[in-house]
Amino acid sequence: MSESKKTREACCSKLKLFLASLAFVYFSKAFGGAYMKSSITQIERRFDIPSSLIGFIDGSFEMGNLLVIAFVSYFGAKLHRPRLIGIGCVVMAAGCYLMVLPHFFQGPYKYETSMSHSASVNSTETVLPCLSNHSVTDADAPDVSAIKACEKAAGSSMWILVFLGNMLRGIGETPIMPLGVSYLDDFSREENTPFYLACIHTVGILGPMFGFMLGSFLAKIYVDIGSVDLDSITITHKDSRWVGAWWLGFIVTGTVILMSSIPFWFLPKSLPKQGKEESQSKSTELSTMAEQENFLPEETQEPEEKPVTFKELAKDFIPSLRRLFKNSIFSLMVLTYLVVVNGFIGMITFKPKFMEQTFGQSASKAIFLIGILNLPAVALGIITGGFVLKKFKLGVIGAARVSITASVGAFCMLAIQIFIQCDNAEVAGLTVSYQGASQVSYNPQTLLSQCNMGCSCSMKHWDPVCAYNGMTYASPCLAGCQTSTGTGKEMVFHNCTCISEMNTPHSNMSAVLGQCPRKSDCESKFKIYMALSVLGSFISACGGTPGYIVLLRSIQPDLKSLALGMQTLIVRTLGGIPPPIYFGALIDRTCLKWGTKQCGGRGACRLYDANAFRMTFLGLITGLYCLGNMMWGGLYLRIVKRQKKLALRKQAKENGVEGNGVSNGHAKINILKNKEDMDKESTI
Repeated sequence: MSESKKTREACCSKLKLFLASLAFVYFSKAFGGAYMKSSITQIERRFDIPSSLIGFIDGSFEMGNLLVIAFVSYFGAKLHRPRLIGIGCVVMAAGCYLMVLPHFFQGPYKYETSMSHSASVNSTETVLPCLSNHSVTDADAPDVSAIKACEKAAGSSMWILVFLGNMLRGIGETPIMPLGVSYLDDFSREENTPFYLACIHTVGILGPMFGFMLGSFLAKIYVDIGSVDLDSITITHKDSRWVGAWWLGFIVTGTVILMSSIPFWFLPKSLPKQGKEESQSKSTELSTMAEQENFLPEETQEPEEKPVTFKELAKDFIPSLRRLFKNSIFSLMVLTYLVVVNGFIGMITFKPKFMEQTFGQSASKAIFLIGILNLPAVALGIITGGFVLKKFKLGVIGAARVSITASVGAFCMLAIQIFIQCDNAEVAGLTVSYQGASQVSYNPQTLLSQCNMGCSCSMKHWDPVCAYNGMTYASPCLAGCQTSTGTGKEMVFHNCTCISEMNTPHSNMSAVLGQCPRKSDCESKFKIYMALSVLGSFISACGGTPGYIVLLRSIQPDLKSLALGMQTLIVRTLGGIPPPIYFGALIDRTCLKWGTKQCGGRGACRLYDANAFRMTFLGLITGLYCLGNMMWGGLYLRIVKRQKKLALRKQAKENGVEGNGVSNGHAKINILKNKEDMDKESTI
């Protein structure tokens, strides 16, 4: 008995070790993934690329998944699952380190400026913005061959290494979910699985919290820290040209992911089913005694496990796929997840930029608030969903009800957010006229006015200054400023002729570096938006675990790993790769002012039309969530219908055995037929 107790404790401890290790891996991969999302804006600015291209780079993670997910999910289930997870972690860490390389291969970051006022940091030389020797023709029509030569020298194509590193991260992440969840579900009690999954996802959600907080912290640190004189930098972390130390975060996340791989090299290929260790131990003792006495019957001897060949595995792959997709509930769930994930990925990718452009928040503050408010709400929602399932012992229909209720609630929160808006930032010639009248213009010619016509200003550069009347001008030259005093960040421009163009002339005609803050009522509207966003995150997350249980219970046991892998493959291929690209392309259409690259080409967007951005971004997300709710409704009806059908067959089966009017032979035939029919149906 003491030996069986030791065996039971060893098996239990190994399952707990796997649970803890898987939770840490979920944390580390989410940590790295969230940091990547939080660095989207920094990478976009560093490489001076549009939102559609940064969306393509972000989607490379899913492309990596696509390359190997089907094979890993199917063949991985037959191999050593813990070690495959460990190998995946090492590959993910290598991807993170690869993404750091462009920082060391590229030269120092040179932000866009309309004049070399940074050169006068340590001098008392007076800069004359309006009288500077600008030529509209030279500045706005650069030589194409010169641009290409300059871009090659500046290493502007280094974003390809970030793309490849992110793809490598996607390849490495592939085995974690399908193999980890199926391993846990195979060797734990059925009633414990929802709670274990909730615990893993809750620990996992701490990863994004730390990832976004790290992103927020590093967004305030200048990209070239340690290699440039920070006193010479004339922009702050609130400026749309600022680039934080994005590369440092990938070193940190890569190291954490590498550490998380260690326990998986010491875990066994399989474990006894939780709850069956005692009976297994007893049978092992009896078997040992029987072998010693040489009276173990032939039929009770366990056959030697033959190694499964790759050819045998491959032969069964297509029939297994066919069986899987004949399961209508599985197919409907995949389609529903596909639509909802499209909305979610688009939202999480561009939410920091949305908060920055619509509500005037800095990139670091937007990232910090998502990490400190939204993600804890998601963690609480996930654990709440798992607790509700365990507490009320809900079946498949109950779990589906919880999921659809959460989905409808999240949709309502999103729909309300559309109506919360702030006015555009007041930028002369872009969102308001030089006289102060509201007018949104996508035409760069409106940057010119009578007050700055004699300055020969370039319309391409973005070097904003804030006048004391609350108006932002695209550059000191376009503000008509004649002189300047001070150095570095403290530089002040004087005698700005365009300030007097306002209908209510201001006595102070000076301007300072940087964009003007938004109106005071915008801050209160932002608080309402954040409250709705946090509540929506909690409600949506409550349906996460129940939805996952519906998926798991709709699959035949031998197809579980394949089903989870195929679901991940389809959802990540069509729900992970396209959204950042088409969301980014649509967001680019709302850009009012494009930046200029170091070599003269079009760079990243500096200013968006806030109202058009809001309607495009939230309208698209809300539309996708609405479609997802409609599909959830159809899925729920299908589940209810299937459950009723199975209940009737079960009742008929019992009546067939107990009924006196039916012969034993006929009863057996009916039972066999029912069993065959039920095998064809889903195992829900």
